[in-house]
Amino acid sequence: MAKTLFEKVWENHVVSDLPGGGTLIYIDRHLVHEVTSPQAFDGLREKGRPVRRPDLTFATADHNVPTDGREIDTSSLSGQQLAALDHNAKEFGVPLFGYNHPKQGIVHIIGPQLGITLPGLTIVCGDSHTSTHGAFGALAFGIGTSEVEHVLATQTLRFAKKPKTLGIEATGKLGEGVVAKDIILAIIRKLGAGGGTGYVVEYRGDAIQSLDMAGRMTICNMSIEMGARTGMVAPDDVTFDYISAEDRPYAPKGAAFDEMVAHARSLATDPGATFDRSETLDVNDLKPQVSWGTTPAMTVDIDEAIPEPKDAAEKRAQMYMGLTPGTPVNELDINTVFIGSCTNARIEDLRQAASLVAGHRVADGVRAMVVPGSAAVRAQAEQEGLDRTFLEAGFEWHYAGCSMCLGMNGDILRPGQRSASTSNRPYEGRQGPGSRTHLVSPLTAAATALTGKLADPRKYL
Repeated sequence: MAKTLFEKVWENHVVSDLPGGGTLIYIDRHLVHEVTSPQAFDGLREKGRPVRRPDLTFATADHNVPTDGREIDTSSLSGQQLAALDHNAKEFGVPLFGYNHPKQGIVHIIGPQLGITLPGLTIVCGDSHTSTHGAFGALAFGIGTSEVEHVLATQTLRFAKKPKTLGIEATGKLGEGVVAKDIILAIIRKLGAGGGTGYVVEYRGDAIQSLDMAGRMTICNMSIEMGARTGMVAPDDVTFDYISAEDRPYAPKGAAFDEMVAHARSLATDPGATFDRSETLDVNDLKPQVSWGTTPAMTVDIDEAIPEPKDAAEKRAQMYMGLTPGTPVNELDINTVFIGSCTNARIEDLRQAASLVAGHRVADGVRAMVVPGSAAVRAQAEQEGLDRTFLEAGFEWHYAGCSMCLGMNGDILRPGQRSASTSNRPYEGRQGPGSRTHLVSPLTAAATALTGKLADPRKYL
């Protein structure tokens, strides 16, 4: 029987069907950070349970770490969460890439970067954007705090029901200045904020296969923004070349690597396999995308205007965002440009942005900041001179962390300020109380920083 990528990985990890319904799935990798883990470790402590597989559990500090080099305020909630993670990791024997550790970074960036993320694995983390790891052909889910405790204790996870499958085929060739972030914004724009609810999405087609791993991770990262359970891309030579890089300490080597590749190749969706639902997107004429509202589904082309609201949700979004229908988005003034987050803070993203800003200056009155996704990304960028390019253009150059994606570390907008952000959620208050967020690609963010308005990067390329 022909099977999809998801079905193959799922079936390889079924421990048992449970009485009364549901399925118990074995978990290969458990990623932990400071926000959703304290209560889970407390639960283990209260019950006298150890971490079942500390060798398959990896912790990092990302959401709360200061990215401007300042000391951690141990009296703050952020400082307390970071201290709790450090204490819990030591007590339960979990490896921790903490503040100032050379392997520290955003959890969904260091997993692939260190070779922890591999094809065909099941991966969970107490963070919705765990879907990022599906770019490797892994089945990766975000989980809640009670589920974090369950995985720590048992290395398994219960699913109430098996998700449905959604195949999205992206065809065509991207034009200059149009990148992976524009593809996923266009997909969410087409399907809606709830268009993938209940599904595991497999991204297919030549437009996806032509992307590097950074682009594929960007696509899978935002699967959750259309309600999908996760996103996946079938592993191929692009995947294997990425994993084989010398600086992936947890990746298999030698014969073990060859075995992994052979297994991974067998995971591709079989010819004749069917999805519960299928969608398509032609990227040939795709333009740079920019979100105008409070979900990524509220998105337009960079040369379009704010649309007339079609329902109460869009009307509310326009009121919150301070927008008037008919206003061209490229006439909106921007206060802050943020290049970072688990969506777009990899070395490839930074290279894109730096290539555009080189030789230019940030517009007067604009705060532009670059926050690398990991300490290793920051070090590599500095080795390549990208930091000098950004600094000479007037950008701030930060240390690794989640930063202004959600503003838990103090990197926030003031009420009413407007940002162009390479992050994944333009929700109300996401970047600070009263903040107004426009999602864009690294290229569009860079162009915006130079003009002070949402800008078309193609004019600079």
